[in-house]
Amino acid sequence: MTEHPTAHERPQPGAGRPAAPADPRGALLRPPEQPPRVTGAAALPHQARTGDGVTPPAPAARTGDAPNGPGTAMPCGKRSSDTGAATPAPAAGAEHSQPSATEPDPHRPRPAPESIPLQQGAEKERPTATPAGTDRRTGQGLPPAGPMPMRRDGDRLRFVGAATRRIARGIDLDEIVMGLCRATVPTFSDAILVYLRDPLPVGDERPTGPVVLRLRRTDRIPEERDTEGGFMPALQVQPEHSELSALTAELCEVRPGGALNEVLRGVRPVFADAPAARAALPELLGDRMPVPDGQRAILAPLRGRRRVIGAALFLRRPERPAFETDDLLVAAQLATHSALGIDKAVLYGREAYIADELQRTMLPETLPRPTGVRLASRYLPAAETARVGGDWYDAIPLPGSRVALVVGDVMGHSMTSAAIMGQLRTTAQTLAGLDLPPQEVLHHLDEQAQRLGTDRMATCLYAVYDPVSHRITIANAGHPPPVLLHLGGRAEVLRVPPGAPIGVGGVDFEAVELDAPAGATLLLYTDGLVESRLRDVWTGIEQLRERLAATAQLTGPDHPPPLEALCDEVLDMLGPGDRDDDIALLAARFDGIAPSDVAYWFLEPEDAAPGRARKLARRALSRWGLEEMSDSVELLVSEVVTNAVRYATRPVTLRLLRTDVLRCEVGDDVPQLPRLRQARATDEGGRGLYLVNKLARRWGATRLSTGKVVWFELNRIPAVNERP
Repeated sequence: MTEHPTAHERPQPGAGRPAAPADPRGALLRPPEQPPRVTGAAALPHQARTGDGVTPPAPAARTGDAPNGPGTAMPCGKRSSDTGAATPAPAAGAEHSQPSATEPDPHRPRPAPESIPLQQGAEKERPTATPAGTDRRTGQGLPPAGPMPMRRDGDRLRFVGAATRRIARGIDLDEIVMGLCRATVPTFSDAILVYLRDPLPVGDERPTGPVVLRLRRTDRIPEERDTEGGFMPALQVQPEHSELSALTAELCEVRPGGALNEVLRGVRPVFADAPAARAALPELLGDRMPVPDGQRAILAPLRGRRRVIGAALFLRRPERPAFETDDLLVAAQLATHSALGIDKAVLYGREAYIADELQRTMLPETLPRPTGVRLASRYLPAAETARVGGDWYDAIPLPGSRVALVVGDVMGHSMTSAAIMGQLRTTAQTLAGLDLPPQEVLHHLDEQAQRLGTDRMATCLYAVYDPVSHRITIANAGHPPPVLLHLGGRAEVLRVPPGAPIGVGGVDFEAVELDAPAGATLLLYTDGLVESRLRDVWTGIEQLRERLAATAQLTGPDHPPPLEALCDEVLDMLGPGDRDDDIALLAARFDGIAPSDVAYWFLEPEDAAPGRARKLARRALSRWGLEEMSDSVELLVSEVVTNAVRYATRPVTLRLLRTDVLRCEVGDDVPQLPRLRQARATDEGGRGLYLVNKLARRWGATRLSTGKVVWFELNRIPAVNERP
């Protein structure tokens, strides 16, 4: 019958001619005609090569036969998955027969998806079988239904493309190794073992110790899919061993000059029956796992950009067809893509580690515990891929039991921003140690930013809290205003002059002094908390104020909310689209120091000052019920006051603070700080600070703009009425 060409087939000149007689040369003597073009996975039939021992094809099938399409002969008695009927074995030469043009061929193979090679359960992909159920090319029996090896270059290309895409999707080390295992089992192999160097080299660093391979991951066909006995029984595994990793050595040291070392240096994958691999596999696997025979295992070195970083072992069952020579190229491609991905994952992990360490060292590791105030903080990076940023916070103890609260934001969230932030934070700590006013600190920070570069911009808020006077002094440099949560539950946005950002230059900063009542909570934050693509700054500030007020209502008007829980509640206000920038948060709960716990005097710089200081201290301790501490306090106060009046020209200040410890502060107008030294036996002085160092819990000296303050602390001895 005459065939009519379709839209994607050219007319066949000899379509109506009878088939040419059989000839030992097969299709070479056929009439010169073009076969119809077939799309999909079965576009080209399997051509017999010289020396394969394949029987030449017979003449084409008669009209009325039901050919299975090019290269899709099925074993005798095999039921078609499309029709469910038994399909007889085709006549010889059926792989060159043409399907009928008048009725569709139900057995014509469909194009396989791009990401899944046409292998599993694809009877159409099997080699032509004889009625005895053996492969006519190899003479071996056909394996049972299951994943079949790839017989054509098109299948291999599609598989390699899909596998490399799956491997490339991984970011970290575990994802890449898992992608390699999932892409190869069961499509390419029945089991896989992946070994990596321990530790993995990073960049150009050269490991000094011996090369050690660690079994990173194993994968095999699951038991529920392993209907033919599985891979494990083929390796003579004991029944109690259910995991492939239980049979292999977890660690393997690669001996210099050994067989495994030679295979890894060769870079190219090898079969298990190769002489080099036959000696290398026992060294890699250990004694518990037998080495597969023949070409049923491929050992592929994993080579990164500069060195071998591991090895992958692909395994097949004995009842499965062995690997072919072209499968070595597939294994090489998988090993190369996996090794390069592992190299990138290690470098990415090192960068993430450096970023985490940089951010951790730039921010305070722990917050101080100053007298009269409790602190809590939070820091959130902008994203997992941008773990460093320019936001920072700090709490710096100052003389007189005061504390400086700082929060700032350098533009951007990169390594450069973090480096600039670190320099500004260090500068702020140095300026705070000089006890400069907040506006002066911002002025010097502005000058430092200009020295770092013309485009170094940042915002900063600097506040100083005095627990004795219950006052707070705040200066702002373009930063969002703080929020004060009162004890009754009212949240107030403090009116602070905004000021210009740090780095602008030539701008004066203004400080304001506000009340800081006991029980109130001051919240300092960066703009990442209140500003995003979905809302402006002032909308976010209003939402923050409402969230603080709602949280305070849960604990009642007489009890402020816990600081840690309050910080968590504040961060919960962030929505899915609100994380555009990193966030720094600092919360300060003002407890203050009661006036009854403070004693303050002025002493004239004269010889009688130490004696008067001892009397005043004894009187204050008696009022507080701390008479048992009188001897130690009088001795140390006398020594410190004596050193102060020796060089002072103005009145000396003496202050005692009763908190959880007893703190004594002596101030004078001399900027030189005292230094502890070892006095000789013949020296008449120089032992005052030695006594302070021995008897006090801790002590120190701080330089002020008007002089210095020397202080010491003693552990309180409970009064009689305070003892349990």
